[in-house]
Amino acid sequence: MKFDFTDHSHRRYNPLNDTWVLCSPHRAKRPWQGEQEDLRKNELQSYDPKCYLCPGNDRAMGAKNPDYTTTYVFRNDYPAVKMDQPDYVEEESHMEEKKVSLKSRLLKTKGVKGDCFVICFSPNHSLTLPRMEINSIIYVLETWKQLCFQLKTVPSQDVHYKYIEFFENKGSAMGCSNPHPHGQAWGLDSIPTNVSEEIKNMTKYIESYGTHLLGDYVKLEMEERQRIVLENDSFIALVPYWALWPFETLLISKEHLHSLMDFKEKHVQDLAIIMKQLTTKYDNLFCTSFPYSMGVHQAPLYGSQDECNNSWFHMHFYPPLLRSASVKKFCVGFEMLGEAQRDLTSEQAAARLQALDCEKHYLDTLG
Repeated sequence: MKFDFTDHSHRRYNPLNDTWVLCSPHRAKRPWQGEQEDLRKNELQSYDPKCYLCPGNDRAMGAKNPDYTTTYVFRNDYPAVKMDQPDYVEEESHMEEKKVSLKSRLLKTKGVKGDCFVICFSPNHSLTLPRMEINSIIYVLETWKQLCFQLKTVPSQDVHYKYIEFFENKGSAMGCSNPHPHGQAWGLDSIPTNVSEEIKNMTKYIESYGTHLLGDYVKLEMEERQRIVLENDSFIALVPYWALWPFETLLISKEHLHSLMDFKEKHVQDLAIIMKQLTTKYDNLFCTSFPYSMGVHQAPLYGSQDECNNSWFHMHFYPPLLRSASVKKFCVGFEMLGEAQRDLTSEQAAARLQALDCEKHYLDTLG
């Protein structure tokens, strides 16, 4: 019997985080009697008087939004990290006993300072990224870029932001607490674990092979062309070979751009176009406003020479839907206790996404 990637179990290596993913494609054939997400009708109202993020409305803490007409940024009223807090200092007795104390070995603590921002993509309450105009998405990307420069050049209370994480949680299935299309930016005085691990593994790859991990990966994918979903002059969007989530995608710059601060006008425009096309394909897959968590990984604002030079701009899209608009993947059981696992191969997922329209949204065909 010949090994069949579409039917036989195998593990795939993720070089970005040095882990393995168990792929069990035969499990996709099993019947589903588990939980299904409630289908929510698309709310197409452009303004919601009860929305905390719509122009002119009061937010939960009492501040009033201006009558903004493009992308709007404000400091999060409920930030996960803050600047105005005391430094964490170990107790003197712990420092004296550090070499022998179990507590000092096992109960480690570091203080974290930073700032959190909310980024309203558009004043229109109904417009998610796939339904926004390209120029409006460009406003979002320029806002990201400006925040990078702002946090790098203007430290808060003499504390330097080392990293800024841009992300979007889209849809209630991803825990989004407000339906108004928006993302967030967290500026931190430390580099987050997932980003740090990626940079560490990219550095190890350079030291081992003399080339960049993501540069080589883009080259390989463009040669094989099995998992590519979209591409343009500046970017490539693909289902990574080691994907965990059913329709996970990785969006990578074709040239070595370290961060948004390296972007020229052409890069911003190309990224806006491919983001709109990719999220349109997502919505068209199950004819629903497709939920996902999306985030940017890039060079730190401040870091070591290796951390800054070896970073390569890319974006992760992690959507949970598996079989339909109402059935999502759960990372439970073996995934929590053993290792990551998926039922659909990356190639099968890519083929599904490749076949979808990226210019016309499914809502455009209604009525």
